[in-house]
Parts: sequence; structure tokens; C-alpha cells
Amino acid sequence: METTELIEALSRGEDSRHQFKENFTNADALAAEIVAFSNTAGGQLFIGVQNDGTVLGLSHADIDRLNQLISNAASQNVRPAVNPLTENVPHPGGIVMVVTIPKGIAKPYMDKNGAIWVKNGSDKRRATSREEIQRMFQQAGQVHADEIPVEGTVISDVAMDHLADFFVKQYGEELDAALERDRISIGQLLNNLGLARGNNLNLAGLLLFGRSPQRYRPAFVVKAISFFGNDPAGDKYRDSEDIKGCLRDMYRGVMSFLTRNLRRLQGEKGFNTEGDIEIPVEALEELVVNMLLHRDYFISAPWRVMIFDDRVELISPGMLPNNLTVENIRYGISIIRNPLIASFAIKELPYRGTGTGILRVLKHSPNVVFESDPERNLFIARIPREIAE
Repeated sequence: METTELIEALSRGEDSRHQFKENFTNADALAAEIVAFSNTAGGQLFIGVQNDGTVLGLSHADIDRLNQLISNAASQNVRPAVNPLTENVPHPGGIVMVVTIPKGIAKPYMDKNGAIWVKNGSDKRRATSREEIQRMFQQAGQVHADEIPVEGTVISDVAMDHLADFFVKQYGEELDAALERDRISIGQLLNNLGLARGNNLNLAGLLLFGRSPQRYRPAFVVKAISFFGNDPAGDKYRDSEDIKGCLRDMYRGVMSFLTRNLRRLQGEKGFNTEGDIEIPVEALEELVVNMLLHRDYFISAPWRVMIFDDRVELISPGMLPNNLTVENIRYGISIIRNPLIASFAIKELPYRGTGTGILRVLKHSPNVVFESDPERNLFIARIPREIAE
């Protein structure tokens, strides 16, 4: 980092990725800061700087001591160990040590006492909620929300006709015949398929084949609204629906809502021929499937589908997982957040699981904008519309 870059960074003040510290003398306090950065988005510590950005500077003795302290804290007081980088940058007020901590890939990180810290604005806080900690394990690939049993569910919550249809498509055999041949109960079969654990359905079993998933997970609905104008805070709408059911039913409901609320364009078609929907159906199908399958199921919040005069927004709880970025997905890079649900969705939805869905979206609707919002923990697909004259 050059001196001019340092001056510019200090002029912007503290935020979630930049923090100023006069000095460190305690390895535990330093470890907590490293843990918080690693569990969030990474960032930089500027040591030798007051909270207001005034540079106090560090002596050579300070720098020698801090290098040893950082090495010890990162390797012995942070679990798993991390590898921060240090750089001593000259400034008119003195030497500033810039410590760069990368975003962690083995979350959750914790200090030697087992405390899990995350960034909270420019400060940090201790993570205590089960859902937040589970999301960190999910990001590290150590646990998946769709595999977790749903308390209170029973095997009879499965829609047997739906499961039977799937069984024929997947295995080419009638469900009852398979149960009789193998001499197993429906509960044993669901456990064998990975859709139940003991007498409880897991989240995948509930959302894929449950008769009424929202009885146990009421937040997992699609809130669909078609607004007048372009303001999400507007109080006038053309159409509104809470779309419930299993994933297959919600997919059909969302597609129905979109197709009845979007315009049809005649183009070159004759007078007696129905026009094409203004946004290609192929793009909408891929975006709706992506919204339903790849959300963060550790977040208890609904999906949202919002139609405005100038755009359509499909909103999923949970930003892009791990180190995936909007630039990555536009080149076909993908990470499956809910692998169990995704494996069954191949027979339930227009989904192939090849990771090429976003590429097909862009082929049919190249103006689609994707946004991964870390502040609100959302992923948004925004499709522009031409404003009708």
C-alpha cells in the first residue's frame, strides 16, 4: 500500500472492512478482531491510528512486538488458524501497520475460548443465534439446511400421490409395488432416500413432498405483488398473492403470477395469435427455479416477487454463498447450497443441475442485473421492462 492509498483509506473512516486501532498489547483482544473479520467479509486493521483517523505512528520496537503478537494470535488464539498479512506503510504522522485479514473459507472461526465474533458495522459482536452459526457451518460445507429434521413433522405429512408420481418418474416403478417387494414401510423408504430422519421429515422431505409445508415453516412462502409505478413502498397494487405449497406448487404459482401480470407483445404474429410474453419464458423459468432452490434456508423469511412498471425483481433470502460473486455466476460458476433438494428437483422442476441456468438466462435476457446484498443478506435478480406508452 502506498502512502497516498493509506491517506485515502484513513480519510474514509471506519466501516465493516476497515478498523483503526492505536495499538495492541493483548493477544486475546487481537484474536477477537481477526475472528470477526474472518467470519464476515475480511478486512484491514490499521494499527497506529486513532478512531478519528489521526495517525500516532508506531516505533520500530512496536512493529517488532506487534509482528510477533499477530503471528501468535493468528496461529494459537484463532481456531482454525488464519494467515493475516502485515505491511508497514509510511505516513507523515509515523509508520502505520496495515494488517489484512482475508474472508475465511472454514467458518465459523472462533477465539481460544470458543467465542464466535462477527463484524457489526465498524465494531464487532458475538454471534449467539443458532441460525447465524448454522449459516457459517453451511458456508464451510459442513452442514446443509435441507438435511436438518423438522421438529414436529411425521411421516404422514408426506403427500403420497405426489411421492408416488416422483417414484415412477425416477425409478420407473410403482411406489406400492416397490414397498411390497422390499418389505419396507414408507417411513423406512423416506429414510433411505434421505428425506427423513427417524420419524421426522427433514427440510428437503417437507418442501419437496409435504402436504402442507407452511404448517411447520410458515415463513417459506412467496410474497408476490404487482405494483402500480416503480416504488416498493407504494400502497397501490394490481395483483397480490401469497404462494404456498411444496416447491413444485410454488414454482407453478410463481410462473402463473408472472405470466398473468406481464404484457404480451404481438410482434410479427397475426391478429388471432396470442402474443409472446414480454420477458422470455425461458429466462423466467430459470430465474424462478434458481430463486426457489438456492436460497439460504437457515433464514426464516419469504421469497419476494415484485413486478413494477419498469422492472421485475425476484428476491431470495441469503446472499451468494462462500466466495461466489455476481461476476462468477455470469460466467457459469455455481455452488449448490442445498444439494439434497437440488438432487430431487431434477424430476420436480425444469432443472438439470448442470450449473448453466444463469448462462441461459443471459442468453434470452441479456439485460438481467444480479445483486448479492451482504447488508440485507439477499440475492436479487432484476429484469428491466419497457415502460408501456
